[in-house]
Amino acid sequence: MRTVHLGPLAGLMGQFVLLGWLGERFGLGPLAILAGAAYGVVILLLLWRGLDRAGATTLGAANAVTLTRATLVGGVTALVVDGFFRPVPVPVVVVVVLAAVALLLDGVDGQVARRTGTVSVLGARFDMEVDAYLILVLSVAVGRSVGWWVLLIGGAYYAHVAAGWVLPWLRATVPPRYWRKPVAAIQGIVLTLALSELLPAPMIIALLVLAMILLAESFGRDELWLYRRTRQPEAQLVWIAARE
Repeated sequence: MRTVHLGPLAGLMGQFVLLGWLGERFGLGPLAILAGAAYGVVILLLLWRGLDRAGATTLGAANAVTLTRATLVGGVTALVVDGFFRPVPVPVVVVVVLAAVALLLDGVDGQVARRTGTVSVLGARFDMEVDAYLILVLSVAVGRSVGWWVLLIGGAYYAHVAAGWVLPWLRATVPPRYWRKPVAAIQGIVLTLALSELLPAPMIIALLVLAMILLAESFGRDELWLYRRTRQPEAQLVWIAARE
């Protein structure tokens, strides 16, 4: 086994430790443990593949932070799945705390990458995938009480990916844009607030609708740019991207 593989393997071990603690402390069912473990294994295999394709020699500090976030998301996955199979689910505060810590760490991995000079395509993709999956799982959790329309938030990224299978031009790389990161963070924060039930229901609905509008605007702008890419010369696209 290459040395670079040890970091993701340590992450998987951490996932099992977290699931074991949650199972012992809150009595998670076997399906919940299996869901969290399966998620951890998938993360391990995808990260191994990404590191190999990038020719990386180490996991890196920034990716280690993202892997820690991914481990917490595995715990959230197990807790959400457990809620579907038990009449008395784990207290929602546990899910909220794990999700909140994962969201807080979302602002750390990028800073670590920039300060250590280890910004990479792999790191950005890893961070994005963890964000997208956490938003999906939180949407499922919130959908049980608010309504399944909330899955439009969690499913937006995956719908975009699926559309790319039919429309290849959607798979092209879009120009960097800072606004995407705050929009993703807003989705996670609003969904976590909704799950916590700290705010009145009408306010939660309003925040969820606002988050959905921001998400639609962000995806819509990228998809419009990609569509223009198929219709306009490259020089014009550079000018359009600079204006946006």
